[in-house]
Amino acid sequence: MNDDFNMSMRKFLKQVGVTSQQAIENAVREAGAPEGKSFNVKAVIVIEELGLEHVVEGEIKG
Repeated sequence: MNDDFNMSMRKFLKQVGVTSQQAIENAVREAGAPEGKSFNVKAVIVIEELGLEHVVEGEIKG
């Protein structure tokens, strides 16, 4: 892969990480979730043109 592709992909993934963290923090705060509560989480990245659907599942512990 070339440098432009790598930089573009890193920029996208950084945006996904930062905006996702903000959205999760806001949702937890708005729900008034108690400290110590755990949440199951699933992230899906889709690139329709490539037929890609990448799923990452995990747990966020509060």
